Amino acid sequence: MKCGEKIRGHNRFGILLCLLLAGQWCAAARTHRRARHYRCEATAFSTRGPTQLGVRAQQGIIAADPRVLPLGTLVRVSGAGPYSGSYVVTDTGSKVIGYHIDIFIPNHAQARRFGKKLVMVSVLRWGNLAPNSAAP
Repeated sequence: MKCGEKIRGHNRFGILLCLLLAGQWCAAARTHRRARHYRCEATAFSTRGPTQLGVRAQQGIIAADPRVLPLGTLVRVSGAGPYSGSYVVTDTGSKVIGYHIDIFIPNHAQARRFGKKLVMVSVLRWGNLAPNSAAP
């Protein structure tokens, strides 16, 4: 076979190029540093019950997309008024996607009044916990 001949319907050069690019992407992914500061949309929830980490919903916890903020991550939220402060990511949510956090507020009326806010989230310590494992 000569370079560029088809292998089972595929161009051999194209396959080699894809493998080369995939290898470079994987190497870049291994060395990529995550950002420490994020601008996020914040909402609030008041639903009591167990979180993804198996702890009860309580003050000081937030829900986040684990692809952005993994479970167990310690963050500082600013720009949320009286709800600014330090939180631990212990939950996820079906509507918490991307750069969005959901702050636990025990009072349902206060959680509704919180509405949506644009906040800054600073990572103090990255988490790496699996769902239903012990909280930090």
